[in-house]
Amino acid sequence: MNTPLDTLWYTHSPVPTGLGIAVESGRLAEAFRPYGTRIQGLRESSDREVREAHFDHHLPNSVRHGGNIPSIWAKASGRATRVLGLSWSDEVQLIVSSPESPVRSIRDLRNRRFGVPLWANVQIDFTRAQAIRGLENALSLEGLAVSDVELVDYPYGGTYSDDPVRHVHGAQVMLEGNRARRRNNELIGLLRGDIDAIFLKGAHGLQLADEFGLHVVVDVGSHPDPLIRANIGTPRTLTVDQHLLDHHFDAAVLIVETVLRAEQWAWAHPEDTRRFLARELNTSEYWVAAAYGEDAHMRLQTNLAERSVAALQDLTDFLERWRFIPARFDVRQWIEPSALGHLLEKFNVAI
Repeated sequence: MNTPLDTLWYTHSPVPTGLGIAVESGRLAEAFRPYGTRIQGLRESSDREVREAHFDHHLPNSVRHGGNIPSIWAKASGRATRVLGLSWSDEVQLIVSSPESPVRSIRDLRNRRFGVPLWANVQIDFTRAQAIRGLENALSLEGLAVSDVELVDYPYGGTYSDDPVRHVHGAQVMLEGNRARRRNNELIGLLRGDIDAIFLKGAHGLQLADEFGLHVVVDVGSHPDPLIRANIGTPRTLTVDQHLLDHHFDAAVLIVETVLRAEQWAWAHPEDTRRFLARELNTSEYWVAAAYGEDAHMRLQTNLAERSVAALQDLTDFLERWRFIPARFDVRQWIEPSALGHLLEKFNVAI
């Protein structure tokens, strides 16, 4: 590398991402080994301030691949970050009601009580944002608005970064303190009959719906309109800080190359990829396929497709409208295509 990079900090959400495969397979460490760069997972740090960088991207020389809401919030809040690529892996996004509930369709949600999480001590409450986004998109299909529904807050204490995440045999393991935040207060309220519907997503959401026999009012994650499907995971953002780009551009290119190589490996190894994703999500291969599709391995594609860019802007506008971020911004100015552009001919991808 032109300028030595001592440490590269990485983080990825526990969802399907090319960076996740690159990290857990050892590809990222292997790619940087010739340059003497230390690869450090910030969510495994014993320092809570370091772990919080997963959400606010404050550490220099760091890369993040995962849910877009924290990335958008960090950018809107003044963090100097750039988007190197976007990946789109459709997942189930469910509005569900209890088995005995009269809520059986989207129109039945009018004047009903909808449970949403409310975290007291987090910088960006992405769980609340994704639930409201899913609800708003669902209601729009029937000409309804969130104002037609009563939102009921379900408080959570602590923060997302209270305890580190350790990796044991490739699987993410939460330490004791983090088990408390796996409790789904909205689901409890739904089963008690205190509210009429909630939002669930991904493999764990689908598993909960099945386990408790919940009625699926709608799965907006399967709607043909990509803007209806657009939420925290569609698209996912591959971001780095501006310092890394300015001082270690060749490292940024190598990151993107490693992600693309990991994704191409996944395309050719569907069964191995499903096993990896099951470990990553701490669930079974069955629920991975059910939530992300039998072709989940083929959906691991990082690029700068127009669909993804448009969805990212739509999500940014949504977050500003709901005051999750302080101001709207143009996501096209946030995107830095040069690192991906260096690899177009080698990987024959389109941006």
